[in-house]
Amino acid sequence: MPGMWRSPPRVTRTARGQAVFLLRASLIVLLLLWPRPSAGKKKLYIGALFPMSGGWPGGQACMPSAQMALDLVNNRSDILPDYELELIHYDSMVSACGGESEECDPGEATKLLYDLLYTEPIKIVLMPGCSGVSTLVAEAARMWNLIVLSYGSSSPALSNRQRFPTFFRTHPSATLHNPTRVRLFQKWKWTRIATIQQTTEVFTSQRTKEAGIEISVRQSFLTDPAVAVKNLKRQDARIIVGLFYETEARKVFCEVFKEKLYGKKVVWFLIGWYADNWFKIKDPAIDCTVENMTEAVEGHVTTEIVMLNPETVRGVSNMTSQEFIAALMSRLGGKNPEDTGGFQEAPLAYDAVWALALALNKTVAPLKAKGRRLEDFNYNNHDITSEIYRALNTSSFEGVSGQVVFDAQGSRMAMTLIEQLQGGSYKKISYYDSSQKNLSWFGNDVWIGAGPPADRTVVIEEYRYLSQKLFAALSVSLASASCSASYIQNSQPYLNNMTAVGCMMALAAVFPLGIDGHHVHRSQFPVVCQFRLWLLGLGFSLAYGSMFTKIWWQHLEPWKLYATVGVLLAIDFLSLVIWQIVDPLHITVEPLLEHCSSEKMNTWLGVVYGYKGLLLLLGIFLAYETKSVSTEKINDHRAVGMAIYNVAVLCLITAPVTMILTSQQDASFAFAALAVVFSAYITLVVLFVPKMRRLITRGEWQSEQQDTLKTGSSTNNNDEEKSRQLERENRELQKIIQEKEERVSALRNQLAERQALRNRRRPSSGQNQNHNPDPKSLLPPPGYPNPTTDNHSLPPSFSNSSNLYPADSKMTRNHCQNSQIPLLYK
Repeated sequence: MPGMWRSPPRVTRTARGQAVFLLRASLIVLLLLWPRPSAGKKKLYIGALFPMSGGWPGGQACMPSAQMALDLVNNRSDILPDYELELIHYDSMVSACGGESEECDPGEATKLLYDLLYTEPIKIVLMPGCSGVSTLVAEAARMWNLIVLSYGSSSPALSNRQRFPTFFRTHPSATLHNPTRVRLFQKWKWTRIATIQQTTEVFTSQRTKEAGIEISVRQSFLTDPAVAVKNLKRQDARIIVGLFYETEARKVFCEVFKEKLYGKKVVWFLIGWYADNWFKIKDPAIDCTVENMTEAVEGHVTTEIVMLNPETVRGVSNMTSQEFIAALMSRLGGKNPEDTGGFQEAPLAYDAVWALALALNKTVAPLKAKGRRLEDFNYNNHDITSEIYRALNTSSFEGVSGQVVFDAQGSRMAMTLIEQLQGGSYKKISYYDSSQKNLSWFGNDVWIGAGPPADRTVVIEEYRYLSQKLFAALSVSLASASCSASYIQNSQPYLNNMTAVGCMMALAAVFPLGIDGHHVHRSQFPVVCQFRLWLLGLGFSLAYGSMFTKIWWQHLEPWKLYATVGVLLAIDFLSLVIWQIVDPLHITVEPLLEHCSSEKMNTWLGVVYGYKGLLLLLGIFLAYETKSVSTEKINDHRAVGMAIYNVAVLCLITAPVTMILTSQQDASFAFAALAVVFSAYITLVVLFVPKMRRLITRGEWQSEQQDTLKTGSSTNNNDEEKSRQLERENRELQKIIQEKEERVSALRNQLAERQALRNRRRPSSGQNQNHNPDPKSLLPPPGYPNPTTDNHSLPPSFSNSSNLYPADSKMTRNHCQNSQIPLLYK
């Protein structure tokens, strides 16, 4: 043809020649411009599995999206110009019996994989959908040297390169949710979460553990989540991550509604690839209404891989994300996206086809250099598989889902979208870029309560302090303590004073017993411990020691009694000093309760309790043995015995009980304080109230100093009162009898003298004198009283013998002899 244009000018063109020329030129132009017929391209087949129904019917939108990408790739002259990609697909949700399966059926997928592999033509790449099917296909594909590129698998298990060496996916791994969730947990200050899962997908990763997030409860279920949800509630789960398919999510939240495991105290985290209205879809497998489900799911948070580029950028397909959505909606015939399964994952299926086409296009030149072609691929050809693997592993392009890049495990790197269900619709609240660790927070999160709830039942650890009302009540009762008994000499008033002082010290010890960290600083608490120990120890020695000495040494001189009390007091003083020097008291907190303690506290308490316990038992024994003894030096021994019984019983009961009640601050203080109060008050009442009553009733209060030497201490015992009355009367009788004996002796002497004189005068006297004696001669000598008027010298009670000596009276007390009494009246 070029020669025709260069023919000599002399050649004349005829009309026929011009027509032929134009025809030939038109044919050349048509050949250049007309696209090559498909019959001239070599076909490469892709085996795909699309789930069209069940828990995740992703094929409803992903298959049209993949087909749309294939059409665009096949119409591109710069991508695989000599090849045409064709999709051979099956429904992985159809069971072997022809019915619908609840989720991706690995058994059915095995059959379909067999059909793909052993049915012509040869497939160069496999494209499964959900994780269960992808796991089976990817594990078997290496046996046939096949590359597997999934568009909808998120299982973390698929990130195992040793198990799945030829696996890639444009859907990011579920482990990509973990850094996002961990970042949210840190933002909301949660460190304790729970998980509930349907299958083998688990929420565990080193990043979670390293971040200090504790998974306190793990629950799983196969078909019925009722028991798992109940366990979550029983174990007080507050922040719950749910890993299950959409159909199972409706079952879970129906049980959540029944168990009331939602509201302001609970936050649920779900997978974000459910349909937007998944909780409103009527499901015959649950018995909850749409209103129930809407109430239960309100406020939950979803973490979703960004599957649609939020920016208006034209990618490798010369289409923006918005234009892609519009084209997909047109291909779906205007079907509602919320009712179309896999609509959110459709960009991933679209970009998966583009990633495969670009990788295959990249392998043409290296294979040509090796003398190989793509159409030469078969299941035994490892070289072509290696080139495709290398090309996919280095892929990087801008797709409608964002930047498409694969990591070392073949998983897609992507950003994460965080949404929250607010008022029945999902609202974007943040984006998180795990590679840059950047959280873009919008600040529009909404909570049912005042803010994000706590991740557990909030236990505020506070030190346990004594009840202030109890402390005040016992303090008021102590303020009324008073005693004074220094006016009774025969009851050893100085020992009584010691008893009173000891009681006051013991009562004063109740105040430091009730003082804790609520009143003083922890650094000053050991001082309070010392006050408790010393006041109780010395108070016991004074109060009980003085009573014990009284009842032990009843016939000793007073100074010996005081010395005995001093010895008991010195023993206590020395033991306390040694204790504080060798092993001083300090503060111990367990559990959240302040105690006074030392390194060998039990040893010291054993020594003190043993020593004082022996004194108490000995005191009880002596009080019993001397209950009927009365002495002139100590005449209140019965009252002392009663006081010893009281102190001993209360001390022997209180000591072990307070050791048992150490962890109950109110009960321990109340028991110890009341024991001290009752011991002191009963002791004071028994010892001093009868004395005060005697002074008041007998009118001796004003003349107590004059009557101190005459009166004795008394109790309300009538026998002792009668005994003292008889002793006084006996002493008076002794004096009277002595006087009468002296008189009788003098009268006898006079009678003897007169009889002798009468005998001397009888011979010389006349008869008349013998029969008529002179009355004056019968009178007593001068200075002696007349016998006929002697009765006035006796007391009124002794004016006659009948009054003085009744028939049943016995005059044997204080050496009074019955044989002397008749001589008085002879």
